[in-house]
Amino acid sequence: MAKKVVATLRDGASKKMTKVIKMVRSPKTGAYVFEEQVMVAEEADAYLKK
Repeated sequence: MAKKVVATLRDGASKKMTKVIKMVRSPKTGAYVFEEQVMVAEEADAYLKK
């Protein structure tokens, strides 16, 4: 049997990270494109509102 190795990035000093996907309209073509960004969870609401 193979052993499963699990890496953890959580400790007392780390913050919770979130992947945010935002749909925006391209100024060139007018088509919708998706912007993906990884950020701290507390900043996600502010990013989506702007």
